[in-house]
Amino acid sequence: MRLVIFTEPQQGASYDDLRRVAQLAEETGYDGFFRSDHYVAMGGDGLPGPTDAWLTLAALAVQTSTIRLGTLVTSATFRLPGPLAISVAQVDAMSNGRVELGLGGGWFEREHEAYGIPFPPLGERFDRLEEQLQIIEGLWTTPAGQAYDFAGKHYQVINSPALPKPTQSPRPPIIVGGAGKKRTPALAARFADEFNAPFAKLEDIPAMFDRVRAASTAIGREQPPALSAAAVLCVGRDDAEVKRRADAIGRDVEEMRGNGGIVGTPDQAVEILGRYAEAGATRMYLQQLDLSDLNHLELVATAVAPQLG
Repeated sequence: MRLVIFTEPQQGASYDDLRRVAQLAEETGYDGFFRSDHYVAMGGDGLPGPTDAWLTLAALAVQTSTIRLGTLVTSATFRLPGPLAISVAQVDAMSNGRVELGLGGGWFEREHEAYGIPFPPLGERFDRLEEQLQIIEGLWTTPAGQAYDFAGKHYQVINSPALPKPTQSPRPPIIVGGAGKKRTPALAARFADEFNAPFAKLEDIPAMFDRVRAASTAIGREQPPALSAAAVLCVGRDDAEVKRRADAIGRDVEEMRGNGGIVGTPDQAVEILGRYAEAGATRMYLQQLDLSDLNHLELVATAVAPQLG
């Protein structure tokens, strides 16, 4: 089981906050540092304000050296597919091949309203996401010296030089996630290297994974995407420390446990992570909401991670 620290900077974080967390995560042996891609806080004032996901990862690419970097997930409504492919390829080069692209259709209407971003209906957002996945993969995998063309309903690409190429070959890993029962598994089966089940109840995870496996079989994909999940993190040496950390993020211990959170003492966290592994997850995204609590990361790295297979 590989562990990734997953952050929600829109809730209130500066770049320096993120850098400290990413560098500590690297020092203590986590597999990756990922961040959300949102522009408005979901509760609270969000001060000092949002940071851009790919600007953040570009800076971290040169301020870290081994940890994987990525988004969970970039919203297809925020960026055009061609410029996004360029940005991610550039950050991949800056990091010497450590970038992963999580891409989703977008869902939080309020942030679109707040920053003048069009927010199409759900069906169109899925259509745009599908075209973006096709275009980004096409731009990255077209052989150097050849042009790439795409004619879709929402995007047209004409005689593109399809540059730059990412450092990773044939391309950086692509992550598709979500709880949708039809289109999400189908898109994951068609395009993704990894499917992520975000913040679901533990009992719902096997069915989510099974839908991706079934969608992969339906299109003749022999090896389905790798499977992962995201869950809130709240671990303490004892119940009092768990409660203190829950209070710091404004959450209830039992509520988080009921919704699949990695909550409790280190031994309890190991047991919960084991249940995710039994369902098929090979990587867990641990949602660290209090970015000032660096001791939390160190505790999980020293008391939980060594017990995992």
